[in-house]
Amino acid sequence: MRPDRFDYFCAIDWSGAAGPRQKGIAVAICDAAGGPPVLVNRDNAWSRAEVLGILRNDLPDNTLVGMDLGISLPFDDCGAFFPDWPDTPANAKQLWELIDDICADDPNMEASSFVDHPELSRYFRRQGGREGDRFHTANAPDKRGRLRLTEHVQQAMGCKPYSNFNLVGAAQVGKSSLTGMRMLYQLNGTIPVWPIDPLPETGSVIVEIYTGLTAIAAGRSASRSKIRDYGELNTALTVLDSPSVPADGPIDDHSSDAILTSAWLRKVAENPALWSPKGLTPEIAVTEGWTFGAF
Repeated sequence: MRPDRFDYFCAIDWSGAAGPRQKGIAVAICDAAGGPPVLVNRDNAWSRAEVLGILRNDLPDNTLVGMDLGISLPFDDCGAFFPDWPDTPANAKQLWELIDDICADDPNMEASSFVDHPELSRYFRRQGGREGDRFHTANAPDKRGRLRLTEHVQQAMGCKPYSNFNLVGAAQVGKSSLTGMRMLYQLNGTIPVWPIDPLPETGSVIVEIYTGLTAIAAGRSASRSKIRDYGELNTALTVLDSPSVPADGPIDDHSSDAILTSAWLRKVAENPALWSPKGLTPEIAVTEGWTFGAF
């Protein structure tokens, strides 16, 4: 990683909620030259299509984009995303294509058709106590379900990740991950997605982020990762050597996650250890991907 590889750092708190607009989406950006992170405000809540449009058409050159979603599903533990299903994809990009194809008629980049698929639903835990008979495996006996290798690393760092096959509960990230994979497929290679794509010498790059890791780096714990007050947010920004945001009072945790994570990306982007984590093999890179900051 050469010095000053990136000029901007953008963090996107994503959402898997149904509907045309999602209050859970937040976008923040900061400049490598300095200054506080800036929340990209809108008159209405974001739609997923609007975020896709920004990434395609309006993103500044040489921006490192962190997206709070899983860029793939567990593969390494069973040697397949969907073991014993004859049409299981061979890699993450094929998985993205499969999700988008099955969900072609789902509005708003949603993914309901995928998780309700007569065969694929067997691998998910869904609302209403509907747990598929393949949700658990010998390698994932507990309630959280199957984990990627990067999620095992997150766990060792003090976080408590849940499986992307889990679609139930406040801690679930499965819905946002599946809708996010539709978005990544529809980007059609406009921006490389590390490490599924190699890190290019120049240009913008998308990475997966986990805000629990950001919170730990900012002096908080994973269990206290959610910030809902500007005073607490500015204290955390100070730990990351970032100027404070000129505001006070309450803030929603989606916005604070995006603001804090953009500052964290600026601080750590040139750390070579984060781009070459132990355990990230070429096979893991193209199947499961990785979470930036897990090492």
